[in-house]
Amino acid sequence: MPATIAVGTQWGDEGKGRVVDVVAKESSIVVRYQGGHNAGHTLVVDGETFALQLIPSGILYDHVTPVIANGVVVDPIVLLAEIDSLERKGVDCSRIKLSSHCHLVMPYHQALDALNEERLGDSKIGTTKRGIGPAYSDKAARLGVRMEHLADPRTFRRMVEAALLDKNHLIREVHGHEGFDPAELAERFLDELAPRVMPYVTDTVDLLHDALGRGERLLFEGAQATFLDVDHGTYPFVTSSNPVAGFASVGAGVGPGVFDRVVGITKAYVTRVGSGPFITELEDETGDILVDRGREYGVNTGRRRRPGWFDAVMGRHAARLNGLTELALTKLDILDTFETIRVCVAYEVDGAQRRVMPDRFADLERAKPVYVELPGWQEDISGCTELHQLPKRALDYVKFLEHEVGVPIGLVCVGPGREQYLQFGQ
Repeated sequence: MPATIAVGTQWGDEGKGRVVDVVAKESSIVVRYQGGHNAGHTLVVDGETFALQLIPSGILYDHVTPVIANGVVVDPIVLLAEIDSLERKGVDCSRIKLSSHCHLVMPYHQALDALNEERLGDSKIGTTKRGIGPAYSDKAARLGVRMEHLADPRTFRRMVEAALLDKNHLIREVHGHEGFDPAELAERFLDELAPRVMPYVTDTVDLLHDALGRGERLLFEGAQATFLDVDHGTYPFVTSSNPVAGFASVGAGVGPGVFDRVVGITKAYVTRVGSGPFITELEDETGDILVDRGREYGVNTGRRRRPGWFDAVMGRHAARLNGLTELALTKLDILDTFETIRVCVAYEVDGAQRRVMPDRFADLERAKPVYVELPGWQEDISGCTELHQLPKRALDYVKFLEHEVGVPIGLVCVGPGREQYLQFGQ
């Protein structure tokens, strides 16, 4: 069946939006299947930068219908601000479709997120404090409010009041916060937000299956990345949902049999935001160079990302978890200036080498990288438009990563611009 999944293979910030934008050219619908506005995608089109948080990257193509599916948690205030920003730049947002089953990120979720991080102090998870985790918690606890409830004022008021019974007690008694007035909060959402949001809300499951029935090509994009997955990531330093490819079925309401292609997006090095183990982390001048050249600062938070060399152990595990059929390599050009480039091919844990990702957090904390050194090319590759134009050492580096991860690389990005990429292996 004609459907592709695009998934991050590291800790996020791999350039998923950039790759999705390329793949979206051949798709009629682009679907976001999980996460919230804690993940940002940056696109550069004709010199203009677009920073997206909730809206799928395909919005920049007139022929694409962007779908925010049921697995996403949505702050309607952020969504509307994003729509307004895009429309000011001349982007038609009337095509956006929003699942009636999306759960809402409410102001009390954001308050709890921030207050809990403050309470944890040095043990904090490193969340974006956008309320995503508490929203998913309410969803699992069956206390969540969904998009469909905005169309039913009586139900919406009742559900907000029920959700705040315990939350207000926690916020006031434990955290010393003033809490929320449920009636006032409900009226604000119903009066100010519902009239603008509801025109986008629809039965997205039916929409997707109709398109599949017509033989249209669909693209499904996850937010965050494999090692932030709540089940398979570096728990507890993870997000609250499942970015892995397998969740696309659940998060969008389609069967797994519709997918015939899974593209893993990986940077030519690795970065991470927030706390948690990072085997190849560079806390030196080399790391500073990666941050400066790669502009490694969060789209949403502006936080400096932690940099490190490429980790093939992570790459292999991501290939397993997602069933990758190919890789898209981004930011190869950031390595242009290095005389020597390192790649982690194994971990050393208690004196033993492992080529497979440890399944215990304690082992990850003790792991040390086993590196292979490759010569850098020290040439500007940002102007390369054909594969044969790449320096031999750059080509060798790409082939080495392909061999170590065990998945063919189909796309190599050599700059932030929409057309700055090369088809690989053809």
